[in-house]
Amino acid sequence: MSSSLFQLNSITRSDSSIRFLIPSGVDLYKYVIFLSDLKPGKCSSVVEARLLRFWEARNVKRGGELMWVDMLLMDVNSTLMQATINANRLPKFQDRLAAGTIYSVSGFDVARCAQNFKLADSSLMIRFSDSTEFDVLSDPVSPIPAEGFRFRNQSELVGLANTNTHLPDIIGEIVLVKSTVSDPPEDKNRVMVTVKLENDVSVTLSLFDAQAVSFHQKLGGMCGDPKVIVATSINPKMVGGRLFLNATSGTHVYYDKETHAGESLFYRLVARDTGLPSAAPLLRSYAKVEPMTIAELNNFITTDPPQQEIDFLCTGRVSRVEADKGWCYVACSKCSKKLQRTVTSFECARCSNPHAVGSLRYRVEMVVTDDTAEGTFVCFDGVMTKLHNLRASEAAQLLAEEGVNPEESAMPPFVAGMEGKTYTFQVRVTSYNFTVNHQTFTVSRIINEVEHAPAPDFVDDGGDDNDDDDASNGTIDREKSGSGKGICESSKSAGKEPAGNMRKRARIA
Repeated sequence: MSSSLFQLNSITRSDSSIRFLIPSGVDLYKYVIFLSDLKPGKCSSVVEARLLRFWEARNVKRGGELMWVDMLLMDVNSTLMQATINANRLPKFQDRLAAGTIYSVSGFDVARCAQNFKLADSSLMIRFSDSTEFDVLSDPVSPIPAEGFRFRNQSELVGLANTNTHLPDIIGEIVLVKSTVSDPPEDKNRVMVTVKLENDVSVTLSLFDAQAVSFHQKLGGMCGDPKVIVATSINPKMVGGRLFLNATSGTHVYYDKETHAGESLFYRLVARDTGLPSAAPLLRSYAKVEPMTIAELNNFITTDPPQQEIDFLCTGRVSRVEADKGWCYVACSKCSKKLQRTVTSFECARCSNPHAVGSLRYRVEMVVTDDTAEGTFVCFDGVMTKLHNLRASEAAQLLAEEGVNPEESAMPPFVAGMEGKTYTFQVRVTSYNFTVNHQTFTVSRIINEVEHAPAPDFVDDGGDDNDDDDASNGTIDREKSGSGKGICESSKSAGKEPAGNMRKRARIA
């Protein structure tokens, strides 16, 4: 082809020097344009952009039928724009889709974005049509950044919460990972990641079903322990005055140095040397609620006290209910700490309130045995109320004795009647349970024989039944309390067996 058909054009736009050969007589500004130049309607000009991420959009009401593929594009000016390919056009482009690749795109439609769940700040989006050309570009006229994110801090996330307008990105330090994913995975999977954002503000990111399984398996299979997480297109929600982040179909998760942004934070954290527990062992601890014997648990806490919460299942027979320890106490209705009774009122030391309002709560101590050992379980309000379907205050009214304080009254028959019965206890083991004064297990639920063993309940529903009032400082860590349900304790006793099997079960198979 004759070189006379081409001429060298040079132009400077947005501080970028762009030089390339185009057919003679063609208006340069109509040939290659930026994403910010697009207008609604059909576009015959060329856009050079990097495909940052893409994902499928499926109709869950129609058995997961594929509707379209969403993409996020970025040009030389770091302008982000959403693009979509309808399912019936996908075969034409599918083989060419590769995250991180630069493309030249032309012959597409430009439409306005929906006002909900926006992936970019632009009000427009690109729709591929039958005439769209989508070609890999190995030598773009100007370098395009390798990545682009819309990171938001805690205050900005709160502002977006419950609006369903934008799906921002987050970056932070992994503090804790909880998972209900089993091996093999079952239905209704969930992973909850505690992420520390800037200014040491922590939020909870939840991933569900296939995304939860993918997250769980990738994190569990990593050789090292990741410190940094980058999560894209999350949906912020406010529940009970707390900020939660939910993954969406567009959420992609990156660790440590998989992104430049993550790498920068990773090295800052390494330099700071926080000494925080790694995320991978925490994930393994929460992978499944495994059955354990009391002897295995006893040996575990003797040889390797946990640095984080771990849930197990213990089945045993109630051999004795400790009637001399009482069956209830009066708790502060504000902070749940045990109140001190005075002549005319109740006093809460934690709240510094000499006239606190009290509520009656269960506290039942019992010895539980299995074939290997025995332990003392202390069952608090939520556990007992759920098991017997009767509040402590209601039980006190049924057993009221004139001139006797409720917490000093005789033990209800249905509590004493637990002796000789066998239950499965969901045991929560924490570092607090293994201090000098407390070598105990924590059981968050009593399961009847007719019930199935539950998946861990990690959502803090705002309840105040987690009233472990005999903690060393009288405080309750609601971030660690999980569901906010009642708490049980068990003191260790009896035999020892090798802990190797127990630790093996506590990890991902």
